[in-house]
Amino acid sequence: MTLLELIANASANAQSSTTLPDYPVVLDPDSIFSKLNPKGDESNASNLAVPVSGWQISQSDSELIDLCKNFFSKLEGKLKNLKKFSKEEFFGILNSFLENIREKFGISIGVGLSDNGYARVLVEKVGFLMGKDVAGLVLQACVGFEIWELVETLIVNGLIANSCYSDLVPKLVAKERSDLLCHCLKHASDLGSSELLLILKFFLGSPRHSSGSIVNVRKEWEKQALLAIEKANDKSLTGKKLVVAKQASILLMLAHDGFSSSELCLHYLLASANIDEVVLSSSFGKLNGKEMMNLIRYLGKWLNKYERFPQAVPCPKASTVLGLKACDWVPKLEDVARFFGLVIDENFSALILHPEFHEELRAVEAVVTSLASEARLCCSIANVAEKLKSEVQGAFLASS
Repeated sequence: MTLLELIANASANAQSSTTLPDYPVVLDPDSIFSKLNPKGDESNASNLAVPVSGWQISQSDSELIDLCKNFFSKLEGKLKNLKKFSKEEFFGILNSFLENIREKFGISIGVGLSDNGYARVLVEKVGFLMGKDVAGLVLQACVGFEIWELVETLIVNGLIANSCYSDLVPKLVAKERSDLLCHCLKHASDLGSSELLLILKFFLGSPRHSSGSIVNVRKEWEKQALLAIEKANDKSLTGKKLVVAKQASILLMLAHDGFSSSELCLHYLLASANIDEVVLSSSFGKLNGKEMMNLIRYLGKWLNKYERFPQAVPCPKASTVLGLKACDWVPKLEDVARFFGLVIDENFSALILHPEFHEELRAVEAVVTSLASEARLCCSIANVAEKLKSEVQGAFLASS
């Protein structure tokens, strides 16, 4: 059997298998490598692989693996017949499983069993120990029972494997969970073309003003914008913090005002550093005419805003210094330009052949021309300033 056949068979088995691997959790390497020794007395430095002996995982890892396998087997059996499996029973076995892990590793979570959100806190604090395979099954149960707060916790804390998103995104679109789709854009490291296309079509399609989840997205942007205004008017802030607060208030005003709720969700797509351009470009090519028009108008809004408010600049410190986390998700001008380039490259012929796009593109061209002229002027001024700065420093060094 060739190497390619071995890889192909292993991949097929991994996709079809519903059982846990032998080691479903991240093992403690220190306790393993410290006990490894070369096998035999002779050592040949020319060997690429040296046999070793003494492989043994720690007792705590072994006990954790047993817990995970037992829980996985029990939950998998329950999920085969959801009619006989209730949400309350699911919470019971999930909490018991995570409690056993918490006690074994001595993790404090700061809440009691009777407190609201107990399961969510358990998943947040202890979930990293249960492994991606177990977390994927927990995600399946949470989606089935529509326990959205736990779905959010699994996504935000990076507990699920990238392979889960191909199944998760269609279900979130079907349930119109705009808020959780935004979390997928923010935290998933490798969304595929089909997932991105579903998300694009969902947010670029018919307006969704009544959905509770999309209302929550708008409320979060409003909350952050109002907090930025409060910070900018806070007389106790001085110096660099005050400068950051004023910059953040302008930036969040740009991001909030004039955008629909669906467009606010698209901000996360533009600002994400996890999206592959080739995959995204492929998704752009599969949008219909209405969706493409909405995308061009959305990007045009950003260009117009950056033309009207040239003082708007990125505020990377606003998130850590002032708690304005939304500033990390405001698309930069270069993000907008990059996206526009991808849209035009992928749909150039269609944009030229269909006259309904021409008016929008002419408007965009005018704004881009204005921004380019301003950029050239700013570059000239920056070059002059840099030249004068160099001359002053040279004169100072000569006189000293």
